[in-house]
Amino acid sequence: MAKGTRLENRIALVTGASRGIGRAVAIGLAREGAHVILLARTVGGLEEVDDEIRAFGGTATLVNLDLKQSDKVDALGPTIYQRWGKLDILVANAGVLGPLSPLAHITGDAWNEVIEINLTANWRLIRSLDPVLRRSEGARAVFVSSGAAAAKNAYWGPYSVSKAGLEALVKTYAHEVASTPIKVNLLNPGPVRTTMRQRAFPGENPATLPEPEALVPLFLDLVDAGQTESGRVYDFKTGTSR
Repeated sequence: MAKGTRLENRIALVTGASRGIGRAVAIGLAREGAHVILLARTVGGLEEVDDEIRAFGGTATLVNLDLKQSDKVDALGPTIYQRWGKLDILVANAGVLGPLSPLAHITGDAWNEVIEINLTANWRLIRSLDPVLRRSEGARAVFVSSGAAAAKNAYWGPYSVSKAGLEALVKTYAHEVASTPIKVNLLNPGPVRTTMRQRAFPGENPATLPEPEALVPLFLDLVDAGQTESGRVYDFKTGTSR
């Protein structure tokens, strides 16, 4: 497939870009002409995605970073400003499942890790990247949520709390940038064939689930310059938003 120009000259950052949904979206953005900053913990995975992007003539920059490294997250915005002067697209996809256990059985370390990566790191991303997003003529940000944010099922405590908090965080930010060209939304992928889904539902047949690549068209629509909605949660499975 030839490389498109829908996102030509736009700078995009994707967290959790080495596999699953993040990988698929990063490749999709690059295929439409964006220069993609690939961020993840695993160097090997990042290099594989970079190879795929280069194979069709796309371009990427690799950032090996653990979102628990708060000082490095805080440095992202200034680094992007120095190199590109702006950020047009943010896809905040990285997240962890954490333990699926009764609340009384969860350790403090396990709780803190889930909240730190799924919620606090995204606040740090907003704080660090807001200045460079504001330098774009029409920045678009998409944060990946989950049905667990509303379901609040037994044993899903840390993950559900982190995603509910993420939705509140992102909607707050959307209101704060309402007078700017920035549009900020959330996307709930629903059941998708990923490693995290397999960990959560080991008895499920992965062949019954959509591949991460199926979500790419919706992500592309949400980061498109023509996207006018902000502060919404888009549900991939149902095709609705709230």
